Amino acid sequence: MAHTFYEFFAGGGMARAGLGADWACAFANDIDPVKARAYAANHGADTLFVGDVRKIALAQLPGRADLAWASFPCQDLSLAGRGVGLDGARSGTFWAFCGVMRALASARRAPRVIAIENVCGVLTSKGGQDFATLIGAVASLGYRIGALVVDAIDYVPQSRPRLFVIAVADDVVLPSCALATGPTSRQPEAMLAARGKLSQAATRKWLWWNLSAVEAPRTQLADIIEAAPAGVAWHTDDETAYLMSLMTPRNRAKLAAEQTRGGLRIGAVYRRTRPTVNGERAQRAEVRFDGVSGCLRTPGGGSSRQTILVVDGPKVRSRLLSAREAARLMGLPDAYALPERYNHAYHLLGDGVVAPIVRHLAAEIIEPILLGRNRRAIA
Repeated sequence: MAHTFYEFFAGGGMARAGLGADWACAFANDIDPVKARAYAANHGADTLFVGDVRKIALAQLPGRADLAWASFPCQDLSLAGRGVGLDGARSGTFWAFCGVMRALASARRAPRVIAIENVCGVLTSKGGQDFATLIGAVASLGYRIGALVVDAIDYVPQSRPRLFVIAVADDVVLPSCALATGPTSRQPEAMLAARGKLSQAATRKWLWWNLSAVEAPRTQLADIIEAAPAGVAWHTDDETAYLMSLMTPRNRAKLAAEQTRGGLRIGAVYRRTRPTVNGERAQRAEVRFDGVSGCLRTPGGGSSRQTILVVDGPKVRSRLLSAREAARLMGLPDAYALPERYNHAYHLLGDGVVAPIVRHLAAEIIEPILLGRNRRAIA
């Protein structure tokens, strides 16, 4: 029998893609019509509600789901945001999600597990107080709760650390295999500092989740790059030369080193605004050749879109990362249907969750809880 789940802030359904065929979606929601069309194209629209999470009625949510997944907006919590945190108009939709969970609890239909994904900025937002507030809010609904930081770099060739909060209803038996006796590398110093701000009630409900290391070697950036990508054009020689002119001496030295090695070398470039020696700010191109891309972002401007650098001895070519390549960086199969417009596809993916991480969390924590593996109660 399939496990059931609700998917809030669903985007293109990447959490659903990660959960896999043994999971049945009972309800999905997103306010963005472009993302909703992508969701419907890949998963169907039977369970999809396109609209504000604040307008979800209890009657729209059938049964008691095993899992509620929520990747609520990160803009007010990210390092690039304005620091308004959970009080912001977008990240503040967390409170509407909590309201839905509270209504389900009042109807005795609370999901057995709640999983929340967001940027690691939650840990430092308002000096860690937003993290403490989030943990306390979910715990107060009748859940024991813990958190992990997981980086996509262990699964796909993308550097993308994210915070995952997993809460389990008080009446569910916890399997020992999903728990650690204390903090692991998945609970970094920033989390431990923010945990210190929890109330006594929330601290008593804290769990140390255990997630093993990934054994299978991940692909390299070169493995997902296409020789003839669709939807993006190679830059002209002048455009590539301009990109290289934005590099600092350190980044130019990295490029020169790759040119002397011979053979085809693939690098990833982001343009960032950095302070100069005279206190001003200037755009810089930063390149990496470690087989990994930088973190995908939503395309707010040209600097937010990642550039691919292909080096073949003295010859250097550049172009934007294609939408299909970006989808591969999120662990999605090539059969995943993307929006036709580049910016729509890039925005969908930059806002998404890496599917293989969802699968790993489900296999090692969520599914053992639901299946009652190692049914030894943990106090």
